[in-house]
Amino acid sequence: MISRREFSKLGALGLAAHTFSPLPLVGQTPTKKIGYCVIGLGRIADHHMRGIAQGSTSTVTGLVSGHREKAEKIAAQYGVPKESIYSYEEMDRIRDNKAIDAVIVCLPNSMHAEYTVRSAKAGKHVLCEKPMAISVAECEQMIAACKSANVKLMIAYRMHYEPYTLKTIELIKSGALGKVHAIDSANGFNIAQGEWRTQRSLAGGGPLMDVGIYCLNATRYLTGEEPVAFTAVATSNKEDERFKDIEENLSWTMRFPSGTVASCSTTYGAQMPSYAKVFGANGWLEFDNFNYEGQHITAAYRKDRNSPVTKIDDASTLHDPSQFIDQVNHFTSCILQNQTPGTPGEEGLKDMRSIESIYKAAGLTLG
Repeated sequence: MISRREFSKLGALGLAAHTFSPLPLVGQTPTKKIGYCVIGLGRIADHHMRGIAQGSTSTVTGLVSGHREKAEKIAAQYGVPKESIYSYEEMDRIRDNKAIDAVIVCLPNSMHAEYTVRSAKAGKHVLCEKPMAISVAECEQMIAACKSANVKLMIAYRMHYEPYTLKTIELIKSGALGKVHAIDSANGFNIAQGEWRTQRSLAGGGPLMDVGIYCLNATRYLTGEEPVAFTAVATSNKEDERFKDIEENLSWTMRFPSGTVASCSTTYGAQMPSYAKVFGANGWLEFDNFNYEGQHITAAYRKDRNSPVTKIDDASTLHDPSQFIDQVNHFTSCILQNQTPGTPGEEGLKDMRSIESIYKAAGLTLG
């Protein structure tokens, strides 16, 4: 596992740059804003902070970074006092900062477990980016630490709070498509040279840990089941420096208890459209895409052969950071109302169990 010092050096090079709920506050304005300390100030942290700033339930009250100058600029932007900026080494001092109620862990995958556990021991609730960790054992450790400290743990599965995803789930649950027989899903992109995600010590694995997890998680929330059988194949161009340490492409299939079969693909070597297609006895549905904006649902189904076809062609007009607003609103509501998050640590653990099974089927190992 990479050290904090090594990660800070990478940052200096610019490389660090099933319960579903509708919008949770039900029209009520909280009497108290929840203060969040953001740990790690890379790209995903920017999305979280903008979402907090544009929402009305939360505020940024602390920062953890290995680069003081960068942190001070961001602190000025969000009104964070300089004394609420912490290095990784001194992060445990957030325990004494009463303005910090929770943290958002925005670090590379291999660092999620350490900083979740440290935050829990400091008495702070934790919103952790996905994948939850790089092993089942680490996920279990994170859950146990948060339970022991009596703090909440939520994994940042933003699609669970995205309205078009929720609409897709409800349509399938209503039985409109009939029995679901197959799901096809993909997500991938052509990764840049030098990204931390191409280093196994930081990422734990290849594209499945980053973008393929959307496909995996979607098959689980669309079926409402856990997969019971796996096949997988991975390929890499080892002449490409990006894939000296991780796999480039990974495709896998899963069988669910109901008989549904899911086929998924992910890559770091090509621009791959992100989608989930569902094929049922009465029709089909396509959800497009897993990105921060521009969701689109198309569907066609009918009750029986003699019934007219119902068609849906519905596109989202919502834009980033709306998904991050909905996500943090949910966690804030759970903290204030003492409720279990819709995507608790157990949700991340279930994905990690499947990820380990997929890697095993492909003849690969994590970490």
